[in-house]
Amino acid sequence: MKKSNLCFQLVACSLILGFVRAVTLELREGNSTCIKADLSASFSITYNTTNTSTTVKVDLPDSTTVDQGSSSCGSDGRPVSLVGVFGPGHTLGLFFSNNGSMYSVNMLSIQYNLSDSALFPLANSSGVVTVMTESVGMWAWLNTTYRCVSPASIPVGGAIVTFSGVKMEAYMTQEDLSPVESVCTADQEGTTAAPTTPSPTTTPVPAPTPQGLPEQGTYAVTKGNDTCLMARMGLQLNITYTSQSKNNTVQEVVNIHPNLTTASGTCGASISTLVLDHEGNTIISFTFTLNTTSNKYHLSGLVLVANWSDMSEPVSVSNSNLAYLTSVLGRSYSCNSEQSLIITEAVSINTFRLQVQPFAVISNQFATAVECQIDQDQMLIPIVVGAALSGLVLVVLIAYLIGRKRSNAGYQTI
Repeated sequence: MKKSNLCFQLVACSLILGFVRAVTLELREGNSTCIKADLSASFSITYNTTNTSTTVKVDLPDSTTVDQGSSSCGSDGRPVSLVGVFGPGHTLGLFFSNNGSMYSVNMLSIQYNLSDSALFPLANSSGVVTVMTESVGMWAWLNTTYRCVSPASIPVGGAIVTFSGVKMEAYMTQEDLSPVESVCTADQEGTTAAPTTPSPTTTPVPAPTPQGLPEQGTYAVTKGNDTCLMARMGLQLNITYTSQSKNNTVQEVVNIHPNLTTASGTCGASISTLVLDHEGNTIISFTFTLNTTSNKYHLSGLVLVANWSDMSEPVSVSNSNLAYLTSVLGRSYSCNSEQSLIITEAVSINTFRLQVQPFAVISNQFATAVECQIDQDQMLIPIVVGAALSGLVLVVLIAYLIGRKRSNAGYQTI
């Protein structure tokens, strides 16, 4: 067998079996590390030659280094980013963002130089090509390591990047990767079956609706030894997404089960956050803001990240311009009626039997509640009806007494 054919077969086997060599990239600022990534990556790039087009497969080499000029820890005002450079002008860029509770890769970029004849023989141009995508699907809790051993292929323009064996953390507060891991859905499931396309005769099945109202859960955030945020509520998600199995858009209404949900968060003087992790594949973050001038607080922000097995790509939505659940400092907010907290047109959260207090919790107890307008209206209706009935009874009684008096006045004593 010729050496070139043997090399090609070894590369192909390594790509198929996921044995691409791991690369470590670390971005430091001063004496601190802000981003570190141990990962394997391969690229499938299609380019034009003189008469046709061809596809080349390239592994991210272990000689890859961090491009210090293009990477940033964010202190200079640029987006937090890690850019690896290899060969004559080839780069892989990961750009991060965070919402105070979790971080994610919100953009992936590739730059490849067609002048590199060793990688792109007979290319009909010699320019540098840059492609990028925002559909990445990598997210993790802050101060945890994102881990995904399973291969994941991401289309980026005319190229495809396949990651495997990824252990990565951004916004680091320690010198090495956190021992606490946020594990991707593919690793949790233990399978990496390729998506299948339904046949043209497949009839989409309507999304099931949950049986009954969601169970009420109790959640708390602690600061030191004290509870600083309390919430008691039933939660229901209403999400529209693209189904991988049905190959169309579906709407799911899903109840959140408290016994499958863990709570965490932060408490501050004017901003407190409650973060719920449901089954490791759904993250809900509630942000409450206190107006120190009016001493009123409200739900100002919601984030929902869902990475379900049937989703063609994770759903990640947020809204930081909300004005729900308003109450006064020192009191809780209560609403037994169903409320719909709209994040976007495609995603909303329904709450049932809700009581929450994000500030000034004393002795782990809810303070006196400010009731929502819906509950007040529902209480007002029977009062109004009762008053009206009482008034009617009173009018009938008065009319009866007047009528009786007039009747008695018609008889004379003999």
